[in-house]
Amino acid sequence: MKPIFLIAAFLLTSQFASGQWIKQNVNTTASFRGLSVVNEKVIWASGTEGTVIRTVDSGKHWDIIHVPDADKLDFRDIEAFDAGTAYILSIGNGESSRIYKTTDGGNTWVLQFKNTNEKAFFDAIACWDKEHCIAVSDPIDNRFVLVETTNGQNWRLIDTSKMPPTRDGEAAFAASGTCLITEGKNNAFLVSGGKVARVFKSTDRGKMWKVYDTPIVRGTSGSGIFSIAMRDSKNGVIVGGNYENPAFMDSNIAITTDGGATWKLKGIVSGYRSCVTYVEIAFDKNTVVAVGTNGSDRVSFRIDRLWDRIDSANYNAVAYKGEYAWAVGPNGLVVRGRFGNKVDIDLNK
Repeated sequence: MKPIFLIAAFLLTSQFASGQWIKQNVNTTASFRGLSVVNEKVIWASGTEGTVIRTVDSGKHWDIIHVPDADKLDFRDIEAFDAGTAYILSIGNGESSRIYKTTDGGNTWVLQFKNTNEKAFFDAIACWDKEHCIAVSDPIDNRFVLVETTNGQNWRLIDTSKMPPTRDGEAAFAASGTCLITEGKNNAFLVSGGKVARVFKSTDRGKMWKVYDTPIVRGTSGSGIFSIAMRDSKNGVIVGGNYENPAFMDSNIAITTDGGATWKLKGIVSGYRSCVTYVEIAFDKNTVVAVGTNGSDRVSFRIDRLWDRIDSANYNAVAYKGEYAWAVGPNGLVVRGRFGNKVDIDLNK
């Protein structure tokens, strides 16, 4: 059986090696930055002009959903759990930062949270499950602003007085909804940019935090970490760069193997990257795909390869679960693809 198994593995990895993005037929011109892949069939995305899209058949058909009285809102993040349930977060100063929820596939939306602090600007939302979620705003008086729900309905401020203070010029980026993520049952990660590029970590759902420095490029308002993905509680990847200079390729990708305490640079991505995701395909759990305004790349950390350029299109966010990776961008752009490593896998290791 081993020769047959090896041949099957070779064919599988060969198929993925030639992977490319396939554009989807989505009838909208909205710009998408929020993306949530529930499973192989159910995918949600959110964007400008109060627009949300959803497919329940792997992209064969897309529902174009307009949230009532939200035409001027930009929904930069979405967290979905099934074909019916999703949270969306809009960005902006003051009351423009909001959180809505649907439980009927987008037919109706409940406004659960409307920001009342004129200095706050919310960037992202992340959830451990349907009832327990957290959202983050840029710092006020050198503290990130966090809100949470513990019942899936009501939101309240989290006391961040004991959270490590931010430094002058430090903030989070609302570029792809992945500056804030959850991992496991209790972990949360928040990444920053600007004058510094750091990773904040909580192991108790946002009550207490530690912060760690990274080698990602920083120093200007448009540089730093834009996205984080964790494969598990120990292994993770951060990407970023300078969105004001998308072709700048230095110090824009780093990995951790100790849960975020230390980070080391890992190769060179083809410029600024706003989002990264792990792509578990074949027998390799270490392949990641990163996207940005000047294209997309992939690499397998298992074999320590250089990054492979996929294309040079303009993307904002990428996510994976099941069979496909999905990416979204401006002007209604939605694509899907299969991406694995480019070499045969030694099954004896």
